[in-house]
Amino acid sequence: MSMVLEVRGMSCAHCVAAITSAVSPLPGVTGVDVALEAGTVRVDGTPDATAVAAAIEDAGYDVTPPA
Repeated sequence: MSMVLEVRGMSCAHCVAAITSAVSPLPGVTGVDVALEAGTVRVDGTPDATAVAAAIEDAGYDVTPPA
């Protein structure tokens, strides 16, 4: 299973690293794929969506919840 979140404020490799390191350790996460140009973050596994969004926001980015 995976979820895709729209994330604003990402622009470089540092953003990719920051989001990946914030989300990867969360329970249930098996993979993180940050697409800068698309402005999305795909999280694989069965994590809590609220925890994922909070981790990304704590890293300094704006998250649009999944529809």
